[in-house]
Amino acid sequence: MGWFGRSNKFFEFNMYAQSHLVILAIYILMTVVIFIRSKKWNDKEWRRTEIGVAISLILFEITNQLWMYVNGVWKIGRSLPLELCNIGLILCVILLLTKKKVIFELLFFIAILGANQAIFTPALTYDFPHFRFFHFFYTHLVIVWVSLYFMWAKRYSPTLGTTIKQIIFINLLLPIIMFVNKHANGNYWFLRHKPKSPSLFDLLGPYPWYIFSLESLLILLSLITWAILRKWGTNKGDRSHTQ
Repeated sequence: MGWFGRSNKFFEFNMYAQSHLVILAIYILMTVVIFIRSKKWNDKEWRRTEIGVAISLILFEITNQLWMYVNGVWKIGRSLPLELCNIGLILCVILLLTKKKVIFELLFFIAILGANQAIFTPALTYDFPHFRFFHFFYTHLVIVWVSLYFMWAKRYSPTLGTTIKQIIFINLLLPIIMFVNKHANGNYWFLRHKPKSPSLFDLLGPYPWYIFSLESLLILLSLITWAILRKWGTNKGDRSHTQ
């Protein structure tokens, strides 16, 4: 079938094959561009771009939900926007529309740790030029780029409080995700079993111990990331964006 239809052998994704390497090259290039040009992007002229990116994320996710429904693969146990990166996408849209720093704080570590990990070790079935390939990488890349944009251009820096808020936020969501997994036979957040494709989970031990390992690793990596990146932002933005 075509680029919007269900998968066949032509669309089978292989990690670090040509299409994946091209995405990684684009990711690195755009990250460098955001860093270099960030001082020129902190003006009102970019407001339309911010709103446009938010709308594009909404349209991509709506189209993805429609794709799953039309192709008969939509299931409550795997298709709800409950994965961390799906939650990151929602937070990213809210951040672009409101510019609230509290949203940045909830998004930041999901983007830097979660979306980044997904970009480099994607749990993906569909290769280029399938729609699902574009949806996966576009949404994950934009989540990271928007977080870096707000840090470098808008001067929203992560703080120790950001780390604490993120950990509390994720742990408040945890019982909800476990409840949905149990009653919908789902595996959101990979809380019932590891992803089939190679990932960081493979280094964290067997089920259920890898969940506790992941929690400890989240805290450790969040603190390390905060320590490294805290100097990039200065929190000199409009105070109206800090609540």
